[in-house]
Amino acid sequence: MKFLRFFLIIFISLISTVKADFNDNLFDQLKDGKKLIFIRHAYAPGSGDPNNFNLNDCSTQRNLSKEGRKQAEHIGEFFRDRNIKIDKVLSSEWCRCQETAKIAFKKFSTNSFLNSFYSEKFSKNKKSQMKNLKKYIDNWNENGNLVLVTHYVVISEALGYSPSSGEIVIANKNLKKISNIKIDY
Repeated sequence: MKFLRFFLIIFISLISTVKADFNDNLFDQLKDGKKLIFIRHAYAPGSGDPNNFNLNDCSTQRNLSKEGRKQAEHIGEFFRDRNIKIDKVLSSEWCRCQETAKIAFKKFSTNSFLNSFYSEKFSKNKKSQMKNLKKYIDNWNENGNLVLVTHYVVISEALGYSPSSGEIVIANKNLKKISNIKIDY
C-alpha cells in the first residue's frame, strides 16, 4: 500500500511538471509571435441567429450575455497578464464577435471572411470566405500574433477543431492547431 501511494505521488508530480512545462512552452511560443490566435466569440446564449437577423442591427442578433462580457474581459486579461504581443485583431462583422474583440482588445477591425456561415442564409459564402481567410493568412507576415475573433463554424472549418464559447485556439500559418485554452466566464 505504501508503494502504491508513493507511486501515485510520483506520478502526479510528473504529470503536473509536464503540464507546467507545456504551458511555459506555449506561452514562449506566443511571445515569439507569428501565431494565429482564433477566438470563438464569448458566451452568447442560444445557437445560430434569429430569422430576422440583420447584420447592421445588433438588436436582431444573438448577443453576449453578462457572463459573455465577463468572459471577454478574462480573454483580454489573459493576453495582457502574459504580455503576449498582438499585431492585429480582426473580428467577424457579427455583433457578438465585435463586442468580444472590443472588450478584450479595445482596437480591432472587421473582415467578412470571419463571418458565420452556419445558417442557410449564409452557407453559400463558406467557400469564398475560407479562400479569402487562407489568402489573408498567407500574405500576413508580421512579427507578433494575429487574433481572429470569429465563430464555431469558421474555426471548425479552418482547423478541424470544435471550440467552445470564448475558447482560444492557437495555430501556425499552415492552419495546424498548436494548442487551445479555455477561458471561464
